[in-house]
Amino acid sequence: MRIAPAFVLSTVVAVSAWAAYAQPALQVPPTIVSPIITGNIQHAPINEQSGLVKSRHFKDTWWVHNDSGDIARIFAVKLDASVIYPPFLRDIRTGKVDAKNPKVLYQGIPVDLAANHDWEDITTDGTNLYIADMGNNGNARRDLGVYVVPEPNPLAAERATAVRRISVRYPDQTAFPDPQNWQFDCEAVFHYRGRLWFLTKHRMAGKISIPQTGTKLYSMPTKVLQGDVNVLEKKDSLADMGGWVTGASMSPDGRTLAVLTHFPKASVWFIELDSKSDKLLQGKKRQVVIRDSGQCEAVAFDDNDTVIVSNEEGRLMSVDMPR
Repeated sequence: MRIAPAFVLSTVVAVSAWAAYAQPALQVPPTIVSPIITGNIQHAPINEQSGLVKSRHFKDTWWVHNDSGDIARIFAVKLDASVIYPPFLRDIRTGKVDAKNPKVLYQGIPVDLAANHDWEDITTDGTNLYIADMGNNGNARRDLGVYVVPEPNPLAAERATAVRRISVRYPDQTAFPDPQNWQFDCEAVFHYRGRLWFLTKHRMAGKISIPQTGTKLYSMPTKVLQGDVNVLEKKDSLADMGGWVTGASMSPDGRTLAVLTHFPKASVWFIELDSKSDKLLQGKKRQVVIRDSGQCEAVAFDDNDTVIVSNEEGRLMSVDMPR
């Protein structure tokens, strides 16, 4: 989601309203870092990067997509921000010509049987990509869902297909929008224990530009559509994450959940998990505050100790988990 000028003005009121907020209890003081910049995506069709996940099949391959307003498509990039595409497309006219650089631009992998209403995040179970069409800025959508896309080979595939769209709804939303509760937007999805999990992004009711910094955790009980819509299960919540929740990722070993927040500052929360509990937000927390980060929108683990954070401008930043 782009921040409009009106947002900047309205947030002055918002900051004063929650200047004294109590952030989640920390076992150690926050770590403040200047991230390692691994690359800046300069490919013009990737113009508002919103989701990020590392492939488990293809070396140095990261799947990204744009936010709302784009067509249904995904891109594969390397950690240095170079775009991956099939070699046989090198000499095929696949898109518009860049006026500054008269070369044909690769337009990504179209996802058939899908539409980008408001794609906000992407995750994987190692076989499929799950694209969360869960953006809900006005809290009025009744068509939220997740596209299931078998992961394509970025060096061979020209197209991909959404084999399913799983429609979902929140169990505690009864009005669209609810005049008292704007807590049904979601920009963070991850895969864990064979399930999809979702973290919500909150606003002051009726005030689309004014953040509330809590979050609720839901899980999808099954990846197979049951009836017309899958009802999510509410598992946990935190009253304050110190910022808007805009991304999440599970470590490869399943021991750590990374939650990305932005405004008033970008942070990654590393939460240690109890393997037997569904209350994933209650574990020990370590916070890393990222200097000069821009508007951070996505996070994904590179290995068990390092995450990659991306912002809307296409910067890829490496952040280590504190010890």
